Amino acid sequence: MPNPPLWKASIVLKKSEAPNVVAALELIPPSPQAVLTQEDPFRDEGVVEALYDVMPDGDLIAKITGREVHVELLPDADWIRLSQEGLPPVRAGRFFVYGAHDKGQVPHGVIPMRIEAGLAFGTGHHETTALCLSVLSDLAKRRRYENVLDLGCGTGLLAIGAAKLWKETVTASDIDPVAVEVTRENAVANEEGPRVMALMADGPTHPTLFALAPYDLIMANILAGPLTRLAPGICKVMAKGGTLVLSGLLHWQENLVLSFYRPHGLLLREIRRDGSWSALVLERA
Repeated sequence: MPNPPLWKASIVLKKSEAPNVVAALELIPPSPQAVLTQEDPFRDEGVVEALYDVMPDGDLIAKITGREVHVELLPDADWIRLSQEGLPPVRAGRFFVYGAHDKGQVPHGVIPMRIEAGLAFGTGHHETTALCLSVLSDLAKRRRYENVLDLGCGTGLLAIGAAKLWKETVTASDIDPVAVEVTRENAVANEEGPRVMALMADGPTHPTLFALAPYDLIMANILAGPLTRLAPGICKVMAKGGTLVLSGLLHWQENLVLSFYRPHGLLLREIRRDGSWSALVLERA
C-alpha cells in the first residue's frame, strides 16, 4: 500500500534561530507531522524541515518566520519513520525513551520505553514531551495516582509512562484515529497493553471519558489554543486534590493558559521550561 504524499518545507538559518522557528512551525497551520533540525557541525548554520500531509502555505510561513522557505513534494517513502531512525534515545527523569534502532543501548536503573511514532506525535525528542516525562518522574516521588487521563495522547508515551510508574489503568485519548492505534501498539510493545485504554475522543466531556471521571491526574500535552478551549471540561473531570500537567505552550502563553484554569479553583504549583516551551503543573485545592 503506497504511503500518503508528504510535503516538506525547509528553512536555512543560523543555529541560534532554530528553536524559535521550530516553535513557529508547530503553531502555523496546517499542523506539521514532524519538525526536524539539522545542524552543520563546522558552521553556524542549520536547516529546519517540517513535514506535512497537505501542501503548506510557503508564503505564510515566510511572512511569519521572516525567512525564505522552500516547499517541495517528497517522493513516495515513509519519511517520518526514516527521519526518526536517526534520532538518538532520550533520557527524561527516570525514563529512557528509544526506538527500535537503539535496542541494546538501554542503561541500567531507568524505566525503558520503546516508542515508534509512525504518523503520531511524541517520541520524547520534543521539549514538551521531555518536560512532561520529567514532571511525571517527580510526581511519582511524592504520591500515587489511581485514575490517570492522557488527553491528546499522540504515541501514548505519557500514558505508558504513567502506567509503568503507578501500575494502574491509564486512559489515553486522541482525536486522531492513527494516534489511538499507535498508542495501542506502543502499549503492547512496552508490556502495558492491559493497563493503557486508548480511545478516540474529542475532549474530556466525551461520554466514555466523562463516565470514568474524576481523574486524580490529567496530562494534556497539546497546544495553547486547545488547552484554553478545553479548560472547563478538564476542570469538570478533575478530582479534588487532583494534579493537572499542561504543556505544548510557549513561555509567552503561560499566563494566557493559566487565566482559563484559575477561575475553576486550580492553583499553579510549578512551571518548567526547556528552550521556548513550558509545562505547567496545577492542583485542585
